[in-house]
Amino acid sequence: MSTALPLVTVTRYVTPLREGGSLPGLVEGDDLGTYVCKFRGAGQGAKVLVAEVIVSELATRLGLRTPRLVVLDLDPELARYEADEEVQDLLNASVGPNLGIDFLPGSFGVDGQVSAADDEGARVLWLDAFTANVDRSWRNPNLLVWHGDLWVIDHGASLYFHHGWRSGTTDPAKFAAQPWDVSGHVFETCTGRARELDAEISAVLDRDVFTEVLATVPDVWLEPVPGADGSGQLGPDDLRAAYVDFLDARLGTRQWLPEVAR
Repeated sequence: MSTALPLVTVTRYVTPLREGGSLPGLVEGDDLGTYVCKFRGAGQGAKVLVAEVIVSELATRLGLRTPRLVVLDLDPELARYEADEEVQDLLNASVGPNLGIDFLPGSFGVDGQVSAADDEGARVLWLDAFTANVDRSWRNPNLLVWHGDLWVIDHGASLYFHHGWRSGTTDPAKFAAQPWDVSGHVFETCTGRARELDAEISAVLDRDVFTEVLATVPDVWLEPVPGADGSGQLGPDDLRAAYVDFLDARLGTRQWLPEVAR
């Protein structure tokens, strides 16, 4: 059975979502669905899409709600009908496979007190600490409420280590030992509960799970990296293995799990 993300063809670009620097857009697909499209040609590049997929897949395995993901195939013809030059340039730079995130109509962003059980907040905090997500503060919670439930979104700021893959894939042990700063996190008060649930949460993750997660990432987003010895390039399968090594190394340590403030 294939583990690839579903492929959907974009039939209409609806409107830009002018939040953040990547200019995602609302689009319609040939499956009659509506999606938030994160473009491969945006300034932050394909690695952000890779992080989105990996962390979203991990979130699901931890029992958190996160919108369904698809691969959105973008036809170059769509750019011809876009009047906004900035959007037109982005569409032209993103022809082919992009990331689609299921649009949750009527959802609203959290901008005040989060109505979530301690265990739910603790799981979100644990996931963010494990993946080194630096983008879930009160200024930018990246949380939605939909039909009364909490949904976690926007994981592109996670897994910072892959931005350093310029001559090889660096050292998993460094990421494994890297502390994570909980200060300012939207669920900072759930730190103690996250530590209490650590054994239960981590029990659902292992190297095999990480391998399954990486199998969902399209080859085209795993852009080649020069080998450490300067000869040849690391291709998609090499990079998948590297991500698995980094996640597995992180799971084997706990320096990243924050202590309860005294």
